Amino acid sequence: MSSERKYFGTDGIRGKVGQYPITPDFIMKLGWAAGRVLAKSGREHSKVLIGKDTRISGYMFESALEAGLSAAGVDIMLLGPMPTPGIAYLTRTLRADAGIVISASHNPYYDNGIKFFSATGQKLGDAVEHAVEAEIEKTMEIVAPNALGKAGRVSDAVGRYIEFCKSTIPSRLSLNGLKIVVDCAHGATYDIAPKVFAELGAEVVSLGVSPDGLNINEGCGSTEPEALQKAVVNNGANLGVALDGDGDRLIMVDHKGGIIDGDEILYIITCSSFDSNHFSKGVVGTQMSNLGLEHALAEKGVCLHRAQVGDRYVMEMLQQQGLKLGGESSGHIICLEQTTTGDGIISALQVLAAMVTQGASLFDLKSGMTKYPQTMINVRTEQHFDFKASKAVMDAQKEVEQQLGKRGRVLLRASGTEPLIRVMVEGRDAVEVDKCAEYLSQKVESAYQSCQAGNDR
Repeated sequence: MSSERKYFGTDGIRGKVGQYPITPDFIMKLGWAAGRVLAKSGREHSKVLIGKDTRISGYMFESALEAGLSAAGVDIMLLGPMPTPGIAYLTRTLRADAGIVISASHNPYYDNGIKFFSATGQKLGDAVEHAVEAEIEKTMEIVAPNALGKAGRVSDAVGRYIEFCKSTIPSRLSLNGLKIVVDCAHGATYDIAPKVFAELGAEVVSLGVSPDGLNINEGCGSTEPEALQKAVVNNGANLGVALDGDGDRLIMVDHKGGIIDGDEILYIITCSSFDSNHFSKGVVGTQMSNLGLEHALAEKGVCLHRAQVGDRYVMEMLQQQGLKLGGESSGHIICLEQTTTGDGIISALQVLAAMVTQGASLFDLKSGMTKYPQTMINVRTEQHFDFKASKAVMDAQKEVEQQLGKRGRVLLRASGTEPLIRVMVEGRDAVEVDKCAEYLSQKVESAYQSCQAGNDR
């Protein structure tokens, strides 16, 4: 079976609202197709959960999915606004056949998307996505009127998820004495994250908790943490927590206003004293994980395994290697010991548990890792360019790698979403890194232009 998918990307189906396939008619057909593929439990009526973030188009697509699933004979349980990882958790604990998330994660309000979870609370594999796409191409057939699915609402969804989040750290631990600024990005965690930290004893200052359907991720959250940095310093807080619109991404801020990214969060959790040997077999990062993380973990006797960029690939490697912790620099952290998917709130709680157990500040906990300077240059290409077939580019990469030795790292890769070749160089010396990145990007640009000139003749 070909690995190419027509609609599904690396994290579900996503795009601009009103532009195909993010249209009500397609989403209804998607709901019908998913119902036919995912809901095969053997019982008379299968059950699928639907949750969403706070963007205005969620109402429209919730209704479209509900119609499509009902037409397939599937019962629907509506969760309302709920973080993506919360939907994964409830899908598993409510014994549903699948969970559907209406969200475009950290994107602006005018984008939206659909993500799926299996009955086990994990994202779908390629084979299932292929099967759903095959159903989409078929003519929609509605079940008999007496077999149509019914819709209901899970009234205690928020409380269930809050209690689950709290249960992921030892019950003896309290956050008393900690002042935390929590930025919920006007997204799906707006009603949940502040309650989780407050119920554990922290004094909470809340930001981004007034969603209006249009302000999700706007000037706030994990992708724009500047307001959080200021709030932490101005409020004399111990730390800040920034989540994205659907709650699966985490960036933190220390008491000095410094950013703690996904690589540093991975380091802190790995080194946490309450379970110091738990990750001795290794953790999973990506090709973009900072070399400083790899070296800092190596000093602790922990190997960093590098997956392709994308949390689904991190998950695949975790499962293949039998490991429990992985994540991306962007803040997608997967703690398989606690849950089945990336979860910003739960990841933050693991860091807070380390702080309380060690009696250390967030600044102190991340000080054992030194991030190396990293320079990224994007070389735009009008069409596909196989840079690996260029001897000049490969020779230049080898030259730079030899120059940097163990002091640095080079990565050339084609973007999965744009017509770009990404040139990344990192190392201990910022000036050297910048020069090497510029040199390599010029080689890639020159090779691309030569290729184009040859094609034009």
